[in-house]
Amino acid sequence: MSEGVQIEEVIVWVEAIPEAWFGRFTKLMRAFGYRQSNSDHTLFLKKQHGKITTLIIYVDNMVVTGNDPEERKALQNYLSREFEMKDLGPLKYFLGIAVSRSSERIFLSQRKYALDLLQETGMSGCQPVNTPIEEGGLKLCVEPNQVSTDKGRYQRLVGRLMYLAHTRPDLAYTLSVVSQYMHNPGEQHMNAVMRILRYLKNAPGKGILFAKNVDHQSIKVYTNADWAGVVDDR
Repeated sequence: MSEGVQIEEVIVWVEAIPEAWFGRFTKLMRAFGYRQSNSDHTLFLKKQHGKITTLIIYVDNMVVTGNDPEERKALQNYLSREFEMKDLGPLKYFLGIAVSRSSERIFLSQRKYALDLLQETGMSGCQPVNTPIEEGGLKLCVEPNQVSTDKGRYQRLVGRLMYLAHTRPDLAYTLSVVSQYMHNPGEQHMNAVMRILRYLKNAPGKGILFAKNVDHQSIKVYTNADWAGVVDDR
């Protein structure tokens, strides 16, 4: 969020969205000057006079945000003439993601989602660890005589954890490893997933902080291609 720019989000309830309804909604958004995203068809954007307004819709909820309060209000008025809507105020919680803000920052967290996951898996009382994967690098592979595990449970757990990674980029690498064995998980793979849950117990409230007056366009990336470490096919 750049200096001097105030960005606010509001969440709006709107009547349910069958496919035909969404087609009509899309036409109305385009008619009002919004462009539909090619990567996510539920996302609409409008840029004008150096400002931006975005809308994303999911089932019967939509979030409107941007740094153009006049356009945001005009959009809400425009849509309310076409559909039954209710303004639910500033965004606080959406699809498992909690949003907290001050004049200096916006913080996104999935703490409740993480705690619910620990509760559902019986890991609420587990011993926490400081890293999501074993230090020194965990070498997972498919072993010929590996001890089998519940494939369905493994897939569900990895799927739940992948959704959590929206606000937990610290899980990205470990999830990229365990997700490679969704088709044939063994006990060693399930143990690796359990370690991720133990790591969550250590700090379930971690998230992403967007601070004011910070350059969010600059991203540092570190990578290491360890081909020999891939035990299955090198």
